[in-house]
Amino acid sequence: MINQEIRNRIKLSVAAYAYEMEDDSIMSDADFDSLCREIKVNESTGNEKMDNFFKTEFNPSTGQWIHKHPELDKIKIIYNKYYKSSWQTIDYLLL
Repeated sequence: MINQEIRNRIKLSVAAYAYEMEDDSIMSDADFDSLCREIKVNESTGNEKMDNFFKTEFNPSTGQWIHKHPELDKIKIIYNKYYKSSWQTIDYLLL
């Protein structure tokens, strides 16, 4: 069974990371804003650390909260694996 709240939080975190840290829009502003409105900060997902983070740091009007994300390293891995374009990878390897 998939927990939709966990899925939404991860998807939103990756999008915020891409935009704020990589200057890469992986979803439209409208889609980002819509997904922000779906986040239920008071819903328990079983991960106390992440639940507390979303209760205290998440702000649906900005993506700046991503800078304080407690699992930023994991978000970066997801971004690099699934969203970073092959052209960006080639550019990085050529540097």
